[in-house]
Amino acid sequence: MGEISRGLENVEFACGAAQLLKGGYSEQVSSGIDVYSIQQPLGVVAGITPFNFPAMVPLWMLCNAVVCGNTFILKPSEKDPSASLFIARLLQEAGLPDGVLNVVHGDKEVVDAILEHPDIAAVSFVGSTPIARYIYEKGTSFGKRVQALGGAKNHMLILPDADIGAAADAAVGAAFGSAGERCMAISVAVAVGDVGDKLIEALKERLPRITIGPGDQPGNEMGPLITREHCDKVAAYIQSAQEQGAAVVIDGRDHRFEGDGFFLGVTLLDHVRPRMKAYDDEIFGPVLCVVRAASYDEGLRLIAENPYGNGTAIFTRDGGAARRFQFDVEVGMVGINVPIPVPVAYYSFGGWKTSLFGDTHMYGPDGIKFFTRSKVVTSKWPDPASSKVDLGFPTTA
Repeated sequence: MGEISRGLENVEFACGAAQLLKGGYSEQVSSGIDVYSIQQPLGVVAGITPFNFPAMVPLWMLCNAVVCGNTFILKPSEKDPSASLFIARLLQEAGLPDGVLNVVHGDKEVVDAILEHPDIAAVSFVGSTPIARYIYEKGTSFGKRVQALGGAKNHMLILPDADIGAAADAAVGAAFGSAGERCMAISVAVAVGDVGDKLIEALKERLPRITIGPGDQPGNEMGPLITREHCDKVAAYIQSAQEQGAAVVIDGRDHRFEGDGFFLGVTLLDHVRPRMKAYDDEIFGPVLCVVRAASYDEGLRLIAENPYGNGTAIFTRDGGAARRFQFDVEVGMVGINVPIPVPVAYYSFGGWKTSLFGDTHMYGPDGIKFFTRSKVVTSKWPDPASSKVDLGFPTTA
């Protein structure tokens, strides 16, 4: 329900996009000369979307693309293709003309066809950093406009003055919601000063309360991972962290579940350090790493040195520290006592560094900019008083 609600925000934003599609007008920049700009569609554009939000992410793209006057090709993840077909049928029922939205299924072969096709002007992508880099480099090599959102390793900085209960509640929801399979998941909690032990105790109290099971059954708070292969990969990160010296406070591999599904329990790792695989890599699963930092500056440096720059959060009661953090931190989306700072639809979504390839963020004003191109017109007309054409009205006052 949350995914659908956030997707519908983008539908509503696109309905008001006329305000952003206006051009500018400058009269009499020189004698008898006016200059003005107009925004025009690109033509045929495409979106390649991930498995984790099969309804929301397509709505990030196609609403702005269509309202800007483009036709849209949607290539959803082959892991959950049905949601895109359902959206397409709803839009058809709503009266969208045939051919404006086109859903194409497939894997890498279809992606490459989209990137190479000469009639597709732009490609929007959300997924992992290696694939985002591939999409961007190949798409731009064929002359396309590309925005490719990659992976993340989102840090949450917890200062000694923070409300530990609130910070722990936020970390639980942000780390384990969607089984950690989202690019805005908090995967690293940076405990500053003496707050680490208090945070660990608060998390140990909360994590056993998470109800894990099929997502279509009421009361369950965390579902399975997407595939058996990915479930095994996440479990391997837990083993790697243990071998590299991290403390496994709660081990998700110990949980047992009845029935089908690629389930893994929640995992809490303490004393994680840079250069451990569990710290350096995007795990994309229900694993929360706690890193100890002696000071605010050390915590900030950890975030700056990480190659990802998608989202981050700070938990503190100090307004000065929060204000300093929002300017200092090198990421695209910042939360202040908010663990998952996904922007509302009238701002734009996107990170920095290897979390984004391209010049524009997703949806919002940047989405309108991405799916249009500007044209500037300089015009000069003869003085009506000197015209030999009978205009049908007096040429003098």
